[in-house]
Amino acid sequence: LNPTKKLLPERCTVDDDVYEISYVNNSSNSRIYGILSVPVKEGKYPALLRVPGAGVRPYGGDTYTAPGKAIVLEIGIHGIPVTMQQSVYDNLLAGALNNYWYSNIDNPDKNYYKRVVTGAVRGVDYIASLPQWDGKTIGVTGASQGGFLSLAVAALDKRITFLGVVHDAMCDYSAEVHGVAGGWPHYFYKQSNPDKNQLETSRYYDAVNFASRLSVPAWFSWGYNDDVCPPSSMYAAYNSVPSSKELHPYLEAGHYWYQEQWDEWQNFIKEHLNVK
Repeated sequence: LNPTKKLLPERCTVDDDVYEISYVNNSSNSRIYGILSVPVKEGKYPALLRVPGAGVRPYGGDTYTAPGKAIVLEIGIHGIPVTMQQSVYDNLLAGALNNYWYSNIDNPDKNYYKRVVTGAVRGVDYIASLPQWDGKTIGVTGASQGGFLSLAVAALDKRITFLGVVHDAMCDYSAEVHGVAGGWPHYFYKQSNPDKNQLETSRYYDAVNFASRLSVPAWFSWGYNDDVCPPSSMYAAYNSVPSSKELHPYLEAGHYWYQEQWDEWQNFIKEHLNVK
């Protein structure tokens, strides 16, 4: 991992020390950056990995879910520090990282999401390396693109003990070939005869295929007015989950959440971290 760790005094609280961290991802020159919150009091703690929605942005870290009671690592996915000015990320999203989700969509080994998924799984490695981790509990959670990443991490790494997913993206791409609403980023919208390499590559990064490999408790929530991640696509993933699962639909919601929905999400996380 060859990790780095820099204390961020202005973000520390009475309960948590907060750091910007990084670790090696899928090559020696490729790194993942994130914000780590660790309880101030010495001891062993459960942990939570927060994975991000789509876009390019800084991150503030999580000192609100379980102050002083759990380790939380919130990661970015683009291999750049996550504490720079907003304008830096805006320029990247408009420039070098514009539409990054379309990068090499015809090649699974060069696809942008390969380093993203491996980097998220390496986040579990990083958490497991911390002396403060209790050696038992690691949850993963995220919304939209982060929902997909939560499913991928939980399917690929058996150290994960639970996951929480909100309006998960990247589900059931190929449905669009058959005229059914598929998930963001809608690679095959209104395409009845898509490129075969693109279609095959999409299956490597389809949340449905990860969902079918879950073995831990899973919490899901979404709205029926979501035109970014249509409910039909999310049901395709949810219906594939063989482990214990629960769905909390907020029917009027689009691609956002209500406060009550957020509270349910957080309560599920805290219950499975055993920090209530």
